[in-house]
Amino acid sequence: MSTDSKLAATDGHVDQTESVTLAISNAMVHLYKQQFGRGPTKTRTNWCGPDLITVTLEDTLTPAEHNLVRMGQHQRLRDLRLYFQYSSVPEFCEPIERITGRKVRAFISGIDTGADGLSVETFVLHQDGYDGPSRISKPGF
Repeated sequence: MSTDSKLAATDGHVDQTESVTLAISNAMVHLYKQQFGRGPTKTRTNWCGPDLITVTLEDTLTPAEHNLVRMGQHQRLRDLRLYFQYSSVPEFCEPIERITGRKVRAFISGIDTGADGLSVETFVLHQDGYDGPSRISKPGF
């Protein structure tokens, strides 16, 4: 597994943004291994603004999912993945909240079955200092 996030040292200090994105990438790889039995071959985490994190995971399909693609069952595979992802909202959001120290407002998951299982996990965060409920307290669709 490779990540595009690297730790950057400046005067002996680690760039906090890059260490956060690396920690999130590693957490998502671990979660995919737990949820699907295998992790992606490449992952990248990016801040897309002050309250938005996007994690891109490549080559995420299991052997059974590859069979569905060969059978032309793309929509069925997308539906299955959608059910798996949203049945695991707490597992996906917990590492984001722990690593960033902020609560997740929304979780959006997607997969492109025609692009060898390229998946995207997007997390919209509440503003820093928000003390209300998080997406974890509202599991499911």
